Parts: sequence; structure tokens; C-alpha cells
Amino acid sequence: MPALPFYIPLLFFLTAAATLLLFDRAVIHSQALPGKKAGSVFLAMIAWLAIQAALAVNHVYSADTRSLPPKIVLFGIAPPVLVLILLFATKSGRRFIDRLPLLRLTWLHAIRIPVEIVLLLLFIHQAVPQLMTFEGRNFDILAGLTAPFIAYYGVKKASLHRRLILAWNFISLALLLNIVIHAFLSAPSPLQRLAFDRPNIAILHFPFSWLPTFIVPVVLFSHLAAIRQLIRRQSSD
Repeated sequence: MPALPFYIPLLFFLTAAATLLLFDRAVIHSQALPGKKAGSVFLAMIAWLAIQAALAVNHVYSADTRSLPPKIVLFGIAPPVLVLILLFATKSGRRFIDRLPLLRLTWLHAIRIPVEIVLLLLFIHQAVPQLMTFEGRNFDILAGLTAPFIAYYGVKKASLHRRLILAWNFISLALLLNIVIHAFLSAPSPLQRLAFDRPNIAILHFPFSWLPTFIVPVVLFSHLAAIRQLIRRQSSD
């Protein structure tokens, strides 16, 4: 990793903290879990962030970039994906998902704005390729910029048709998957296919390793939960 000004990791750290708090507020206001269990979810997320920080600080992800599957996939991305699968596959998990407040799930996507600012700063300091920024192939900032509008007028005021909110979630989900694929194919690994001149090395280092291992899974879950809720409401009308 090149040397970075202190404000770049600080901004990203605050973005990860905001993601944590916004999702925690959604869990608390869902009333799907009693107080103690809701607190356990928060502690589990803190523990996960601590584990990922320890792995990154000890160069588990960055020291060996030739392993297959990549270690960040094995130890950082696969576990959250398994949790998501379990939540949608089990009755108790689906009940939890259906009770999450759609308004808070939608507001959460505003954190994509500071994420994109951090990625641009990392590109300027040669830690990620240009294709991972909104100057390249990453248009995810559009989801962040429109999230407050959808949350306020679409969910809170109910001034927008439910199908429009559903379409926004699908489009924003596609934007997320687009940058995830580009990030994966530009990261140093045997599977790298893009950006060999300036690979995506930032996600292998602390605190930026929290992007694929925490922020992206939370954003992904928020979209999937919202889509499920909206489809269920539409089918019940």
C-alpha cells in the first residue's frame, strides 16, 4: 500500500461506523428481536469487524495473493454470504427480514456516497484502479445520491409507486454487482483479469478490507430484504 493521508482511512472508518449504526438502528426498530438478541446482533457485527481488522493488519489477505480461492474470499466474503443464505432460507430468518423497516433499509444506501469518495481518493493515491471510481466503470454513487429521495418520497411519504421503488432497488443492486465484479477481477489473485498496471490492492489492507467483508454485504442484504418486502406487499394487494 502506498502511504495515504490520514483523512482517507479516517473517512472510511467513519463510513464503516455509520454503516454499522444505521443497520443496528434498523434491527432495533424492527422489533423482530427482543432487546438482548438485538444487542447480540450488534456485538456480533463488532466482533466480525474486529476479526477482519486483525486479519488485514496481520497481512493475511495481502501477504499471499496467489492462493485459490483468494483468502479474502475464503475468510472475509464467504461467511457473510452464508449468513445471508441462512436468513433467506429459514423461517425465522425470513420473519426477521420482513419486520425490518423499509425506510431505514433505504436510507442506509446513502453511505455509498462517502464510499465512492474514498475510492476516488484511493485512486488518486494509486491504491485502486480508475475503473473502481465514478470516473471509470463505477456508477454506484447514483444509488447513494438517489437513496434519500427514494426513502423520503417513496417510502416515508408514499408519493412514489411501489413498482418504482422496487425498480430502484433492482437497478441499484445491479450497480452494486457491477462494481463488485470489477473489484474482484482487478484485485491481485490468480483470477485477476483487469487493471494489471494498477491493481485493486486497497481492499486487502485495513481498514479498507471492511468494504468487501462488511459494507458490501450489508448493502446487498438491505437491497434483497427490501425487494422481498416490496414483492410480498405487491402480491398481497
